[in-house]
Amino acid sequence: MAEGIKILSENRRAGHNYYLLERFEAGLVLTGTEVKSARDGKVQLLDSYAEVRNGEAWLVNAHISQYSHGNRENHDPVRERKLLLHRREIDKLSGKTREKGLALIPTKVYLKDGMIKCELALARGKKMHDKRDADRERTMEAEARAARGTRRTL
Repeated sequence: MAEGIKILSENRRAGHNYYLLERFEAGLVLTGTEVKSARDGKVQLLDSYAEVRNGEAWLVNAHISQYSHGNRENHDPVRERKLLLHRREIDKLSGKTREKGLALIPTKVYLKDGMIKCELALARGKKMHDKRDADRERTMEAEARAARGTRRTL
C-alpha cells in the first residue's frame, strides 16, 4: 500500500468467501480505549459486516479487544461502531445491498495519516463450487510456477 499506511487488521477470508466487487474507504467512530487497542493491532474482522440503517452506516460484529490499561473506562469489545461515509456513498450502498443481494464486508482496518480507517467491499457470496474452482485454479498456478522454477535451474 501507499506510504503512511499501517494495516492494523486484515480480513483475508473475505476474498475466499466472497467476490469483492467495489471498495470504499470509511472512517470509524471510536472511543479512546478503542483507538489505543486498535493501534496495538488488537482488531478482528472475521465475522464482521457493515449495514446501512436509518441513513447511517454501521460496522457490526467487529471485535476490538479491551485496552490493557483502560480500567473502568474500557469499551465493549463487540459493540456496533458508526462508519463515516459521504451521503452519496451511503445512498449507493443502501440501494445496492437492498436490491441486488450484495453484502458490505470490511476487508481491512488501517491507520492512514493518524486516522483509523476501514476498507469496505461490496461483495457477493461465493457458492461452494466456486470456492473449489478457485482452490483448483490456485493449485494449478502453484504447480506451473514450481515446474517453471525447476526447469530454469537445470
